[in-house]
Amino acid sequence: MSLLERPYYPDYSSAPIQHQFSPYADNGGSVVAIAGDDFVVIAADTRLSTGFSIYTREQKKLFPLSDGTILGCAGCWCDTLTLTRILKSRMQMYQHEHNKTMSTTACAQMLSTLLYYKRFFPYYISNVLVGFDTEGKGCVFSYDPIGHCEKTKYKAGGSAGALLQPLLDNQIAHTNLDKVPKEPLTVEKALALLKDVFISAAERDIYTGDNVLINIVTKDGIKEEHFDLRKD
Repeated sequence: MSLLERPYYPDYSSAPIQHQFSPYADNGGSVVAIAGDDFVVIAADTRLSTGFSIYTREQKKLFPLSDGTILGCAGCWCDTLTLTRILKSRMQMYQHEHNKTMSTTACAQMLSTLLYYKRFFPYYISNVLVGFDTEGKGCVFSYDPIGHCEKTKYKAGGSAGALLQPLLDNQIAHTNLDKVPKEPLTVEKALALLKDVFISAAERDIYTGDNVLINIVTKDGIKEEHFDLRKD
């Protein structure tokens, strides 16, 4: 058989080798915030992990920016540290220049601008900012990675956000609960709901667990609470 008549078998051993690199890491975690007329509560779990490896079970993911403004972050931890460091320095600059503390609404706009500035290489974080609006009522600001901001009364974000948001829609906005009368949202009801949603998230999401840190923001300041979740 001549060389021209021989069947052709490709040599896969000489195929190019593909190398991949991702600058992002997802360290998990969930953040939930609920606002009322004269209060706002925000909670986040304390598990920091990657894949099936848990780095620490005691990592706080709530960052007080002022006496009435708190930022909750979940996702890439190195991006979280970078973003919160920039936010705190910007708020200190504002304090020294204007001799007053930046309001929650102004801080929400500043965070949106910072995220949009990094839109071509965005921070890999789920951000939830809480505080009081210009009318003195509790408010929650949620963001996408490139800075789109939405003002709501409740929000769930992070690795279990898709699991928790429908439960909040049902229990707070009474979605598909037409026959159930709406009652005023109190701090006690918001705290009970926060505990329920995190307990349910820990059953399904391996990146949410260990403990939950809760910050309660009122006119009198910030009060901190916590409760335990499953450790496995």
